Amino acid sequence: MILHCLKQSSWEAVKNQETWGEELILQDGFIHCSTIEYFWRVAPNFQSVGEDLVLLCIDENELVSEVRYEDGDNCGRFYPHVYGVINHSAIKMVLPFLRNNSGEYIKNPEFSHIDDR
Repeated sequence: MILHCLKQSSWEAVKNQETWGEELILQDGFIHCSTIEYFWRVAPNFQSVGEDLVLLCIDENELVSEVRYEDGDNCGRFYPHVYGVINHSAIKMVLPFLRNNSGEYIKNPEFSHIDDR
């Protein structure tokens, strides 16, 4: 399972489409994702977003596009990048991006059995 975080309004605009992500591919060449274990490390990037966010829980084995684990920042951690569109059938859950009063990410209860790394 890999995660992709996006604004809820963006999700609402594409949730009924068979595939999505073309704009992200044009912008970055791929769609940024994270493993659940590493998500706490990337979650601060979304702290300043004022809109509600959601986490797409994607079964990478069901994606029609290639997933490559890459260490683009040379930090010693490899993050999943989707090189193509995301097919809706690979999305298994859509969860809220939970925040505390300071706006910091709170790990979703669905992930409580998965250790942060």
